Amino acid sequence: MSSSCIAAQLYTLRSQLRTPEEIAVTLPQVAKLGYRAVQLSALGPIETVELKKILDAEGLEVCATHVSWERLLTDLDGVVEEHELLGCSYVAVGSMPAEYRNVEGYARFAREASRVGARMKERGLTFGYHNHSFEFERVGATTGMEVLLAESDAKSLAAEIDTYWVQHGGGDPAAWIRRCTGRIPAVHLKDMVIVGKEQRMAEVGEGNLNWPSILEACRDAGVRWYIVEQDQTYDRSPLESLGISLKNLKAMGLS
Repeated sequence: MSSSCIAAQLYTLRSQLRTPEEIAVTLPQVAKLGYRAVQLSALGPIETVELKKILDAEGLEVCATHVSWERLLTDLDGVVEEHELLGCSYVAVGSMPAEYRNVEGYARFAREASRVGARMKERGLTFGYHNHSFEFERVGATTGMEVLLAESDAKSLAAEIDTYWVQHGGGDPAAWIRRCTGRIPAVHLKDMVIVGKEQRMAEVGEGNLNWPSILEACRDAGVRWYIVEQDQTYDRSPLESLGISLKNLKAMGLS
């Protein structure tokens, strides 16, 4: 497995990526940590051509992006054009709007997302859905996540399983990764610790998740991109946290 299979989710560094000037300063720091790929998310306004120049200068590949649901519905052509410029073939939506979060809504979103994914597939892109923990709330006799997977077209909608949020929702990250075998090109890796009675995000390998089981499931399910994300950091800077997660993942055999 090449080192390019580990990527940094730039949402982690969103407070340092608000302007083109900040982006030009921060991306070299990501590369210096040892990352060779990134997922674009929550960057401030910047021309795609300018962003691509910065990425290329640092040897950073764009393995994935997060794009808003609204934009996917209203500007899919623009999204496709941007990804062609970036050389990226994987687009994910970070969440679903609140109005879909009910029994009928999950099924409706699954069908609508499948149609969007089918249109992307025609243009050479793969479309994925990134979960949080609300999808694991019970809706009737099942959960929103169950409905979403069952009612969507596996060939048109991929799963971008987030290990922390599955655990936060009471699920087993490794089991859910295995359930998505064949439709999970990328995962989000973050750990969980308990401080008092509070669940907190932590660097990969610094918390309580079962990483041998998770990484084995990833390999068996056909995951290509192992994307490190930490929405919140506590005693460390976001960059330091990304560095620790990368170091620990390499120690676990991803290199």
